[in-house]
Amino acid sequence: MIGGWRLDEETRGFDPETPNVARLYDYYLGGKDHFPADREAAERILAVAPELRAAARANRAFLGRAVRHLAEAGIRQFLDIGTGLPTQENVHQVAAKVAPGSQVVYVDLDPVVMVHARALLADQGGTAVIQGDLRKPDEILNNPEVTRAIDFTRPVGVLLVAVMHFIAESERPQEIIATLRDAMAPGSYLVVSHGTSDSRAAAADKGTEVYRNASAALTLRSRKRIMELFDGFDLVDPGLVWLPEWHPESADTIDFIDGPESSLILCGVGRKA
Repeated sequence: MIGGWRLDEETRGFDPETPNVARLYDYYLGGKDHFPADREAAERILAVAPELRAAARANRAFLGRAVRHLAEAGIRQFLDIGTGLPTQENVHQVAAKVAPGSQVVYVDLDPVVMVHARALLADQGGTAVIQGDLRKPDEILNNPEVTRAIDFTRPVGVLLVAVMHFIAESERPQEIIATLRDAMAPGSYLVVSHGTSDSRAAAADKGTEVYRNASAALTLRSRKRIMELFDGFDLVDPGLVWLPEWHPESADTIDFIDGPESSLILCGVGRKA
């Protein structure tokens, strides 16, 4: 059992002794779906970077603002890759407030995430959940459930929120995004948030060390390198900024005493012309 959920044959082989990136994020957000190994690893990072809890909330708030922005711009279909464990204000819920009937496909590699997501979304119309690996974008794009739900001849919102920093340089992150971009119709949007090495060196070093022994290693990138991931997209104002700086709203203001850079994560939204 995890967080009151019973794990079945779909999750056999998962290792509760290895810190898991989805469960670490859940812990930062104050969730309940994590094991002692996850809590221990998270606390090692929080000892150096206590603002990480606020950063996780700010990242979630950015996702909500970005989805609303896209829905208000006319986007009615969303592909959320690396969705993580379900929480409050999931993409389909945010989109539905602006545009009821929007289609949302959630993609994640983690089998535990699959169990949670499928259970919670079983009765939700307009949503699908598939298991997929961002490092194999063609397989995601050609998955029958994806092609049933999303018409790539029409604009789509592709969400890569707090996931690209788990893709190593050797895994060719720019080629991954280029594959997604080439499948997207003009007028589509790319939403990215990404941990950066440009802020809080001690926190960056500790985070990289801890995640090296987790289910996915952490690759923090510079602002310049993150900007390169938006090749082929026009950045929506205000560009690539710290989490609290992207279209801030009073309803989800999170105070970072040491300034917005202590959110540790840069974010941006690009539009394909």
